Order: sequence, then C-alpha cells, then structure tokens
Amino acid sequence: MSLTTRILLLVLLALAPALAIQGYNEGDLRAARDEAVRADTMVTARAVADDFAQLADGVHQALDLVGEDPSVRSLDAVPCTDYLRRAAARLPHILLLALARPDGSLACNSVGSQPGAYSNAERTYHRRALAEGGFVMGGYARGTATGRASVHFAQPLRSAGGAIDGVLVAAVDLDWLSQYLQQELRLPSTSLTIADEDNVIIVRKPDGTDWVGKPVPAERMGLLASRGEGVRLDFGIDGRARILANVRPRGTAVRAWVTVGRDRDTAFADVDAAARRGTILIGLGAAMALAAALVAGRLFIRRPFARLLRAATAWQTGDLTARTGLGGASEFGRLGDKLDAMAALLQRNEGELREEIRRGHALQERQVTMLHELNHRVKNTLATVQSLARQSAKGGEGQAVQLEARILSLSKTHDLLTREDWSGATLNEVLENELSPYRAGCDHIVLDGPEVALPPRHVLALGMTVHELTTNAAKYGALSTADGRVEVSWRVDRSETGAAWLRLTWRESGGPAVAPPARRGFGTRLIAGGVGRELAGDVDLDFDVDGLRCRIDVPLAEVGSRMLAPTR
Repeated sequence: MSLTTRILLLVLLALAPALAIQGYNEGDLRAARDEAVRADTMVTARAVADDFAQLADGVHQALDLVGEDPSVRSLDAVPCTDYLRRAAARLPHILLLALARPDGSLACNSVGSQPGAYSNAERTYHRRALAEGGFVMGGYARGTATGRASVHFAQPLRSAGGAIDGVLVAAVDLDWLSQYLQQELRLPSTSLTIADEDNVIIVRKPDGTDWVGKPVPAERMGLLASRGEGVRLDFGIDGRARILANVRPRGTAVRAWVTVGRDRDTAFADVDAAARRGTILIGLGAAMALAAALVAGRLFIRRPFARLLRAATAWQTGDLTARTGLGGASEFGRLGDKLDAMAALLQRNEGELREEIRRGHALQERQVTMLHELNHRVKNTLATVQSLARQSAKGGEGQAVQLEARILSLSKTHDLLTREDWSGATLNEVLENELSPYRAGCDHIVLDGPEVALPPRHVLALGMTVHELTTNAAKYGALSTADGRVEVSWRVDRSETGAAWLRLTWRESGGPAVAPPARRGFGTRLIAGGVGRELAGDVDLDFDVDGLRCRIDVPLAEVGSRMLAPTR
C-alpha cells in the first residue's frame, strides 16, 4: 500500500467520527421527535375527546332544563313548539330540539312540524333512551325535519310518578361539531376522525365531504378493535402514513372512537432536511479533504519521502556515502539534514565500529543499538511529518503564516489539556490561554462568568474559536487600539428538557469602526464549522459598527458544569 493511499485512508478515518456523529445525532433526533410527536398526538386526541364529552354534557344539561319546563311536560303542541324554538335559537350547535311520545310519534319540535308528522320509533337513540332510561347518544343520521347531517342525543321525559311520558331529542349539527373540534388540531396537516358506535364517520378532517356518513374501512376497524386506545405509526384511511392516536371520550353516554393523526412526512420534514444537508456537507467536505490530501501528499510528502527512502535503501545495503540531498527550514529539510549528518557520522565511525565488532560481541551490540536508535528516530520524525501533512491538507487556505498561527494555537490548547492529563479544562483557562498575551497589566479585557468544566472536544473547538476571535480583534478590532475593550461573558442555562447549554457572548468596543466583510473568510468558516459540526452548537456573528458581537450557544449534555463565583 503506497504512502498516498495511506494518507487518503487516514483522511477517511478522520472523517469517520463526523459520519458517526451525524448518524448518531440523526438517530437521536428522530427518536426524540418520534416520542414528542406521539405524545403530542395523544394529548391532542384526548383534548378532542374531552371537548366532545363536554359538548355531550352540555347537551345533557340543556335537555334537563328543557324537560323541566311546564309547556314541554304538558305535551301540548303549541306552547311546547314555542318553547323549543326559543331554546334552540339560544344554542347555535343545535339543529333541532324535539319531543317524541313513547311510541315514537312526534309531539312537538323546534322547527314547527305538525304532531305525528314523523316517528322516531326506529331510531336507535329512541329505543336506547327507553331501554336504558337515561341520557344516550345516537349515531350518524340525516334529520327527518331538518334534512341535515347530525348526531342525536336523547333522554326520557318522566312524569312526577317516574313514568316515561316521552323522549327529548337534541340534534347536533355535524358541520358545527367539526369546526368546534378542529380548534384542538393546531396543525393543518393533522387529521381527525370520529366514528359512532356503528363505525360510521361523523367527523372527518381535512376531507370530510368524502367520508362523513360512510363506514370506516373494515381493515381499519379491525386494527382499531385489536389495538384499542394508544398511539401507533400506520396508514390513515386516506392512505397517508400518519402517527395515529385512538381514544374514547369519557362517560358511558358517548359511544364513539376519536382518532387524531399527525402526518409523518410533515412531522419529520425538518429532520429529513437536516439529514440531507448534513450528508451533503459531509460529502463535500470529504471530497475537498481527499483532493487536498492527494495534492499535498504528492507535493510535500511523497517526493521528499521518496528521496528519504532511496537514501535509507542505500544505507540498508551498506552504502553510507548516499545522502538525501534535502535541506532548508521545512520538516523534511531538517529531517534530511539530520539523517545526512547521522550518515556522515556513521561513515566516519564505520571503520572504528567494524574494528570494535571484531573485538567482541559487546561492540556488535553497540552497533545494533545505534541502528535501532536511528530507526526509532526516523519513525518518530516521519510520524510527526505525516501529522503536519494531514493538518495542512485539512486547512485548505494555502497561507503559511495563518496555518502556523493556528497550529500554534492548537498546540497551546494541547498543552493545556496535557497539563490536565487530557481530562478537560475550564472555560476560563481556555480564554486565559488565548487572551493573556494581550492583557499587559490593563483592564481592557474582562472575563465574566461561572467556572464551567469542559471535556477535551469542547476545549479544542472553543480554543480554536477564541483564537480566531482574538486574532481578528488584535489585527482589526478592539485589541488593535489602546482604548479598545473586549468583554467575554457566559452562563449555563437549562432547557425545558433539563439539558445544559453554555451561552457565551464576545463583545468588542472602543476599536476601529466595523464593517461586514465582503466575503466569508476561512476564519469565519472555522468558527461556525468548529462550533456547528464539532459541538452541534450555534454561532451568531454581528458586525456592528461599534464593535464585533459574537454569540455562541453550545450544548453541554456530555459534561457536568460546576457553578462558582464569577471570574473576572
């Protein structure tokens, strides 16, 4: 396997955590969204069922009041009709109030039908009210007197002696009921289906005209009967994948099924979009990293390494006169100088070593030890060079000074972590690590916030971010003038789910006037990318004319934070 191939494999290996994090975050986000949508759907279904039950209670109370009026209890058509008409006018959801005799014949109603104009004897609610002797709910029906789709509620009208003199009926307008219950749905894509005890649909949103008055498909009722109340992911009666919640309204009088469905595609639209964006960005980043690694590997690693390999091969065959020919201030140049010096030293001492080898086994062990030491140094040096080459390939900026400054910043952060045995560091230490060179005994740099412990991943990402902000302030911002001032404040908040978030604000003032940049430079991309991709946080840069403002929000779910007195 060639060195270039290994470099490319190392780049792919470096991208593997990003892919793993993307996959984990997507899976975790989908699981959380699924749980939230299921809970919200069930809450919505119960709210609709409670509204339906409350409506039934209201109708029950209305029928109780109507049944107390003497004009109704007298069964006299004229005063009974007048009273029922006035009562129905005060109830916008009631299409009809009627009183039927026990045999089902009409006694009076709110629309003025003649007594005996029709009979309720075959209506289910009439028979149930007589049989059960209490308030009952009927199913879907198209009213004989009104001609409109409605659902009926009925209860017996009893005499002072307890005998049933008739049955009071209230017909609720299904169009009104649909609008009334729709207020709990909130989202336009949410569906609502209410079926009566005969499995006939009485309320349907959003396509009610196609379904109201029709029976629920048999396969849907089979699932409903087998699974009962609860939440499941399934296809609705319209064929769309939905998260469905099934509940029954409280109370024995209301016999119906309430089904609320949240559209699956709508509920997960932002999650799917974020997954697509993340995949595309990772793909583009991988392509750019591989291209940069390929070019940089050929120019800066493969060619000088080939010269090193040729010299090492010659030395392996015993030709200590071979030289690498590399020189200069680069890593390979310094390595070539050292190896050539070692080869020259070995060449000068070759005669002595051979003489010593002839003298005994001890001298031979000395030569073997020296060769092993040389091999060890070469391997260590080449490992360092490979690491620098990988960092150069990822940078992509092509500016040696900026690359060197960023490597030094990363090195300072590594030193900070090394002092703590890579167990992490505090946010104040990270800030002091970058800002301390600019203090110079003045108070123009203010740090204000509690002590927050950060894990290594947060230390590295925030260290590079603070370095970019500090460098920018020293070159163009508040730290470039004597009167400039930098204030860094932070706090730790708790979200509704209990997750900890670090809220950090960088404010500059007193420096040169600030203008938004004409283009988005590498430093800006490094800030946004480091916090966004590495820490799943948010960065907001405000190029205010009085000074740069930077707000950073970072989740701290993976590390505990300890709150002490504010550090200044």
